[in-house]
Parts: sequence; C-alpha cells; structure tokens
Amino acid sequence: DESSDKPGGKRRLLIVIAAVILLVVGGIAAAYFTGLMQPIIDLVLGKHQAPEPQQAAISSQKAVFFPLEELVVNLNTGGRKSIYLKIRVSLELSNADDIPRIQSVMPRIMDNFQVYLRELRIEDLKGSVGMYRLREELLARVNAAVAPAKVRDVLFKEMLIQ
Repeated sequence: DESSDKPGGKRRLLIVIAAVILLVVGGIAAAYFTGLMQPIIDLVLGKHQAPEPQQAAISSQKAVFFPLEELVVNLNTGGRKSIYLKIRVSLELSNADDIPRIQSVMPRIMDNFQVYLRELRIEDLKGSVGMYRLREELLARVNAAVAPAKVRDVLFKEMLIQ
C-alpha cells in the first residue's frame, strides 16, 4: 500500500472515516428527534404494552360529547357563484367539568369557526385529506379558545356543500 504510506493518503482516509461516522450519528439523531426511533426505544425498554381491553373500554366511557350549533357559511369562491357549507360538529371532551368553560366561550368558538370556514375554497374540502385538515384546523381553533380546558377531537355530525 504505497498510498497509505503517503501523508496525504492517511489524512484522506481519516477524513472519509470521520465523515461516515458523522453521517451515521446525524442520521440516528434525526431519527430520534423526529420520533421514528420511539417504537424501537419503547420495545427495548419494555414500555411498549398494548392497553388491556378493560382499560380501553373505561377510557372510552370517560369521553363527553358536546354538540355545537349548526353553522351555515358561504365559501370563498373568488367572486363566482355562491357555494354554501352547512356543518354540524360535536366536541369530544375528556372531562365533563370542562362544559361550563366551553359554554362561557361559545361566542368566541363560533366566531373562530365562522372566520376560518368563510375563507375555505371548495378545493380545500375535497377528499379525505381535506376533511382531515378541516378537523385539525377546527380542533386547533377550539383548543385555543377554551384553554386551559382541552378538547380531544372535533367530530363531524353533518356536512353539506351546496
């Protein structure tokens, strides 16, 4: 190995090895911080256990549903023919004690929903992706309005586009 006897050859080899180690460590760190390694870590540490059926039934019974008033808004059509959205949702709460808080800020919740829904376009509501985004946006807006109370989910009871 004449190339390894050269001072530049050993230096180049050390740089390549250091770069590979840096890439591997960076990849592991990225996987850890994005949560991709969490199932593996839980499995190794023994934390990953399926909930017992009895516990799952008890936790689902604790949910409280709070229906909201029906909303009818016209969607953003950019000046074309008016398109209306009629929507009825229920809020899933983890604690019945949060109902008075929800009722006390109901005007704020309805205003947040109205303002957001009026800016939607028909394309925003197409497909399951559109429904998912709508659910996530409504959930974020209602949780901002009712804090410190917590809404688990926004459930669609009715949705009609006309």
